Amino acid sequence: MKKIILALLTTTTIYAGGIFSIGSKNVGITVGSDNSLGNNYTVLGANVNYFILDNLSIGASYQTFLGGTPDINQVTVPVTYHIPLENTTYRPYLGAFYNHTFIDDPYNDYNLYGGRAGVSLQTSPSSFMSFGWVQEFSKSGEDTESRGYPEVTGGFSF
Repeated sequence: MKKIILALLTTTTIYAGGIFSIGSKNVGITVGSDNSLGNNYTVLGANVNYFILDNLSIGASYQTFLGGTPDINQVTVPVTYHIPLENTTYRPYLGAFYNHTFIDDPYNDYNLYGGRAGVSLQTSPSSFMSFGWVQEFSKSGEDTESRGYPEVTGGFSF
């Protein structure tokens, strides 16, 4: 199983419509770093999300790991719920996701599942920052492995 140290994950997102309203869409980019299988990778990716209900989004993301061997690519399907509060400045969120990692021989592809929790802070009428924690789990036979890392995201509403 790969060991990953993720120092900082930054996602820039462009929103169409209200930030957490039904029908809102966002498209984002991801830039980060990862250490896996003895290699340091630069991680680049793209993601899309759609709010199927107020405060509840479902999405898809793709990430590629550059700068090392073997080639690694990931596809993730996240579901996130932003807890509505009367104070609109802060919005806690909870989420779950499924991830499939494609990896070159001699390694096998594998699946991850996990959750995320944190808080979004509206920094202006059209932007926000989110700070949270991601916990991933993988299962190989009888063994379950886990790792966690911080998540930092930012968004701009148009």
